[in-house]
Amino acid sequence: MYAYILSQAGCSVTAVCRSNYTFVKEHGFTIHSSKYGQDIKLRPSVVSSIVETAAQQNNEDGDAGWDYIVICTKALPSSTPSTCDLIAPAVGPKTTIVLIQNGISIEDDYSARFPSTPLLSCVVYMPVTQTSPGIIEHIEPLESLEIGTYPATASAEHKASAQRFRELVKKGGGNAEVYDDIQERRWLKLVVNAVWNPICALSRSPDASVLAASEGAVDVVWEVMLEVVATAQAYGYTAVDEEKARWQIARAKGRLERGFVGKEPSMLVDVWEGRRMEVEAIVGNTVRLAKGKGVKVPRLETVYVCVKALDESIAKGYRGSLAAEPNEKAR
Repeated sequence: MYAYILSQAGCSVTAVCRSNYTFVKEHGFTIHSSKYGQDIKLRPSVVSSIVETAAQQNNEDGDAGWDYIVICTKALPSSTPSTCDLIAPAVGPKTTIVLIQNGISIEDDYSARFPSTPLLSCVVYMPVTQTSPGIIEHIEPLESLEIGTYPATASAEHKASAQRFRELVKKGGGNAEVYDDIQERRWLKLVVNAVWNPICALSRSPDASVLAASEGAVDVVWEVMLEVVATAQAYGYTAVDEEKARWQIARAKGRLERGFVGKEPSMLVDVWEGRRMEVEAIVGNTVRLAKGKGVKVPRLETVYVCVKALDESIAKGYRGSLAAEPNEKAR
């Protein structure tokens, strides 16, 4: 979607694709969007399967390098090779790295690896699904990008790069705002993500369905949200408060009252598809930050232990079968 928005702004966009590379290389993307229109055909300027190949081609063409490297992958800090390793061949003297990813404390690896490169941390609200290779469904007309430098005290030059990126997104028809401290915006989204993502994944249920399943569900979800709020406030983000949490849980209640099964967070979809989840970036880092300030988060910690185990079972390819010693009966 951001390849489309940036191309609409007149940018030359190189798309690095993975599982959908063969299809996109031949056919491009087809976007069905409730905001931008149906059957939009997008052909990036260049489609590559790996960053290094794109960088080599870029050098051969005599280009001065990329202005922005926009990372829209899942935040999986333990992946090998790391995303920092993957993008390294493309980082040049005029490059700004843009992280359009979920989670908290996801920026440190990039700032350590590329200390002089401007780094933008972004919070995105855009419910989009790739239903098959190269086919993109954007059902709800929601699209919003919140941008900030990392760290918040970055130089004026880095702040200017954030403003330029905002203007490109807006020129392409997107919504974008720049914030002095993007971490507050990350914590606000985390009130939703660190709670609903793992709970829905563990229960194999959309959010409204979780609330409908038992009398105590609302109270449990609420208490986990309050633990995230307490952690954010311990780090000085007082705007992340009970009112914001109450509004978020009311949204799920509203879906339940309207008879909907609810919203399907990304971790739930990942479980259905047998993919690794953003456990550490969204839940694990939140738990560790809470411990760093002495905030008690027993409910969230329990959720983390359980969803971490689920993620590891997905990585090992478990599909509900029970392994037993040859001389033991499975009970």
